[in-house]
Amino acid sequence: MTTTPPPAGDWIRGITIRQPWATCILAGKDVENRPRPWSWRGWLLLHTGQITERAPLRDPLVATAIRDRTLPTRAVIGVARLTDCHQDPAGTAPCSPWAQPGAHHLVLADVQELALPIPWPHGRLGAWRPPQDLTDQVLLQLPHLSPEATT
Repeated sequence: MTTTPPPAGDWIRGITIRQPWATCILAGKDVENRPRPWSWRGWLLLHTGQITERAPLRDPLVATAIRDRTLPTRAVIGVARLTDCHQDPAGTAPCSPWAQPGAHHLVLADVQELALPIPWPHGRLGAWRPPQDLTDQVLLQLPHLSPEATT
C-alpha cells in the first residue's frame, strides 16, 4: 500500500520554547510540559523564544544539561518528533525527571540539533506552521528529514 505524502507544511510544525528548556531538549530532555493537551503528532521545529528564564539555571538538572552550551534565542536550533501527549495519573511517579506534576507532557523522540541555528524572530508558545522557506533552511542542514520520514 502506498501513502500520499501530506501537503507541504502539514508534516511539520514549529514549537517555541523558552531557554534554557529548548537547549535542554537537545541535551536529552524528553518531555516538554504544556498546560493543555496536543492532538497533533509528528516533526517539530524547536524554536527558541526571546526570553531566557533565569530561575531554572540554578536547577541542578538544567545546569548539568546545558553545561558548555550556548543558549541562542529567537532561532530554530533543532527538530524533534512528537510521539505522545499525556498527563501522569495522580499519585504515580513522573514519566521523566523533566515532567512537571499536573502538566501535559509532550513526549519527544529523534531529537536532532542543527549545526547552525537559524535566526527566526517569529513564533509563539503554541504549535505553529512554519513557512516553507524556514522548512527549506532546516532541510539544508537535515536533508534526510522529509514528509516521508513522518512515520
